[in-house]
Amino acid sequence: MREISSEVIASAVAMLCVRANRRLPTDVGEAIGAAAERETFPSARRTLELLQENMSLAAERELPICQDTGAACVFLELGQDVHIVGSLEQAVNEGVRRGYEEGMLRKSIVGDPLRRVNTGDNTPAFLSVHLTEGELCRITVMPKGFGSENMSRLAMLKPADGVEGFKSFVLETVKLAGPNPCPPIVIGVGVGGTFDKVTYLAKKALLRPLGTPNADPWYAALEQELLDEVNALGIGPQGFGGAVTALGLAIEQAATHVAGLPVAVNINCHVTRRASIDL
Repeated sequence: MREISSEVIASAVAMLCVRANRRLPTDVGEAIGAAAERETFPSARRTLELLQENMSLAAERELPICQDTGAACVFLELGQDVHIVGSLEQAVNEGVRRGYEEGMLRKSIVGDPLRRVNTGDNTPAFLSVHLTEGELCRITVMPKGFGSENMSRLAMLKPADGVEGFKSFVLETVKLAGPNPCPPIVIGVGVGGTFDKVTYLAKKALLRPLGTPNADPWYAALEQELLDEVNALGIGPQGFGGAVTALGLAIEQAATHVAGLPVAVNINCHVTRRASIDL
């Protein structure tokens, strides 16, 4: 049995909060660069170039890429042969508290959704734990801004709606979002499961590196088809029009009930932030 102290967890989460907010993952930065190269509409191309300049300045000056430093979504892949010494939840929240304070990141969390009082330290984090075999302990922090989160949707479709109904819902969600989620966007799609499971799948899809297709070739083809159709909408970077509305689209699927077809779309802005560490 491998032991990891709660202090190690807290320190790792703090570091990841700062890193994720200051530097985009390599795959996202490269996707924005590639989009700028292939974009022919002048306003759209200039917008993408400005986004690249902003990313460079953030890294150079150790500043957040975006003023909305997000809700701290923390994903933990935890081996069954690992024992956390101390409280895991408290350790994650302590890490978020430290990271957002030390990194001078905006605190955006209210403790109650209706009474709206800011907690002052961006806690609590939104923690998901996935148990695996062995001694793995992998922490991923995804700061999720709400300009894009608010554009996300859930539908409990009928099985008879089928693939066409599924595709229509995804495209309708992007159309309704328009320029609001700061495109070019990244789209996470969940299908199957239950009312709660499908939204987790949609957010999990955002963790997949851009350009990495679904392991199932049928779904990989569907991802590419939907991405092409999204980009054909012409919304473009920041809504100015152009060929690149989305940088990527990933689908995560799960078994479901014979009477249901749950679908969720979780939209992320071009600042698709995530940072991971294996302890």
